[in-house]
Amino acid sequence: MTLDLVRAHLRAHYASEPDSARVTFLGTETIEILRFRSRTDQLVHYASLGCSRHPMTDPTEVLADPLRGPRAEVVLSLRDPGTVSGVARSLAVLAATPAVDGVVLVADALIDLGSPLWARPDARVPFTAVLLGHSDIGELPLEPPLDPVRFLSATPITATEAAWVRLKGAEAMRQAWQNDGVDVLNPNRRAAQPN
Repeated sequence: MTLDLVRAHLRAHYASEPDSARVTFLGTETIEILRFRSRTDQLVHYASLGCSRHPMTDPTEVLADPLRGPRAEVVLSLRDPGTVSGVARSLAVLAATPAVDGVVLVADALIDLGSPLWARPDARVPFTAVLLGHSDIGELPLEPPLDPVRFLSATPITATEAAWVRLKGAEAMRQAWQNDGVDVLNPNRRAAQPN
């Protein structure tokens, strides 16, 4: 039920029908990745569908509330990514971290996947982590007592940028991108060189 509402919410936001891929990991429920292509620019949006199936809970809690707790889905946007593979799997891994590792996905969280987020036939991909942030997709209210579903943007970052986030924080990284004129939606971008 929740996932049907999330799918409809995403379709309304992007005003289009998505392509989709299903990813299943041993011992977890299926995560679907929806791919929306923008009609007005060259952006491709990948959105998880399945992370919000259950509320995210702190793994140190003795009893998890099956109804109350934050719910989220993750959206990764790339400008004209060309021929890439593995994005759906990486985004599914990210969306599965609350169920697998007990991680609560929130804005400003750094999630390091430890391997390239995608592969391309002609170049090495330096992005191995994502910095989560607020997306432009409005939250989806659910029937009380369920918390609304929030949609988090996932910005691909390099190992060097991830180290900077750990040292200085998410806002400092965003400021460095702005100062350097970095287009974080460009899958071929250079890494920021923060000082």
